[in-house]
Amino acid sequence: MSIISNTFPRNDSFFMPAEYAAHDGTIMIFPVRPGSWGKDRTGTLKSFGQIFLEILRRENLYLLAGKNHWREAKDFMDSLIAHNASDQKEIELLENRCLIFPIDSDDAWARDVGPTFVVNRDESFVGNNIRGINWKFNAWGGEVDGLYASWDRDDKVAANFCDSCDIAFYDADPFVLEGGSIHCDGEGTVMVTEACLLSKGRNPSLNRDQIEENLKKYLGAEKVLWLPRGIYNDETNEHVDNVCAFVAPGEVVLAWTDDEDDPQYELSKEDLEYLESITDAKGRKLIIHRLPIPDKPVLVTEEDLDNYEFEEGEDVRDIGERLAASYVNFYFINGAALVPQFGGENATSDERALVLLRTICPDREIIGIPARDILLGGGNIHCITQQIPDNNL
Repeated sequence: MSIISNTFPRNDSFFMPAEYAAHDGTIMIFPVRPGSWGKDRTGTLKSFGQIFLEILRRENLYLLAGKNHWREAKDFMDSLIAHNASDQKEIELLENRCLIFPIDSDDAWARDVGPTFVVNRDESFVGNNIRGINWKFNAWGGEVDGLYASWDRDDKVAANFCDSCDIAFYDADPFVLEGGSIHCDGEGTVMVTEACLLSKGRNPSLNRDQIEENLKKYLGAEKVLWLPRGIYNDETNEHVDNVCAFVAPGEVVLAWTDDEDDPQYELSKEDLEYLESITDAKGRKLIIHRLPIPDKPVLVTEEDLDNYEFEEGEDVRDIGERLAASYVNFYFINGAALVPQFGGENATSDERALVLLRTICPDREIIGIPARDILLGGGNIHCITQQIPDNNL
């Protein structure tokens, strides 16, 4: 195991690039947990499959599948590629980009359990210029308000992946963090929410300043922006990746609603007021784009509930429960962005989100992905993906 001391020298020149920078590839995990994806995973696999394909067309896909499901994942990917490639040449291209690892996990939230990657900005550095960070994972709150009874396999995913790829990594244990709770601009600024990082189930022995110092140390950052809140009813204690994201240096999108009766209104208003009051690590005032949430709340139906099969100690759902639907939970890949689409009575707001993001990101292809089945699992497209930066950054 290639672990680097978590006591950093002051001249450590590794930093976390922005998600919109060039990728080597994306980590994902094959979805099997019935308490997240249902006994019938047809809709889930259709949505995951579309994401797999869009990634493979542009970069490598590092797909993790537990030993008991590796063959199922391999057969699924073989069929997916064969049925969607235009010719034999494309089949070979996509197959070469698809790497399937027999790594066990408790669920498919690659963003939160996979390694966060940093690269070296020092051109004179000798050695591998990409490293991982293995955060401590406790299922979004551990014994306080965690969502599983057991998370041992998830907590080992990052180290196991880095070992499999011979990537050295920093072991952040006992510092608890999930990849979805941070956004970086690649120029020294990290964005988080107070609701999540200061929650009692994460790092109760650390104060805000100590948490901030850890973020700066591991991510090579200079400034942390602390948004007050996230998306209403987000069971991760309001991850930042569901409410606000960098789209360029000094530029963000913020989940928004004009409906003052919606519980999201006050949360987004607090965030907007905060973002308007601060500058980033480079001293820039932020450009803030408001990205409206779906017009109609996405609720759990009786049919949805019947498809779940929850384990003992696992967080359960209720009929009529409002899910944390947000278009901000999109994911940048090379040359494109994959954007959640919720369908049904939100068809108009789905299209509005695509149009807005095409205006904000004119140099990228903006691709809508049917994502209600992913949302039923508890997150969305950004939550099930984790970028590996291009090693030449």
